[in-house]
Amino acid sequence: MEGTIINYRGSHKTQHPNQMIIKVKDIETKEKAKEILKKTVIWVTPTKKEIKGTITKEHGNKGAVRVKFEKGLPGQAIGTKVKIE
Repeated sequence: MEGTIINYRGSHKTQHPNQMIIKVKDIETKEKAKEILKKTVIWVTPTKKEIKGTITKEHGNKGAVRVKFEKGLPGQAIGTKVKIE
């Protein structure tokens, strides 16, 4: 499965660099997003390192999910693809 990183999770005052909002391809509802909870997400850096994360919760009503990564992702990660296993 494949997804796209949309943004960091945060509010107008705080930002969590190790938590990202991801839009998953072919998932359009909150109910379908609940089916992929606890799956592993892998983002590959430009230097070919892998940073892994876990889907923790759905985000909104249109199928986006929250992912908590082991360490923070750079801003260049926004808009790039991730692999979901």
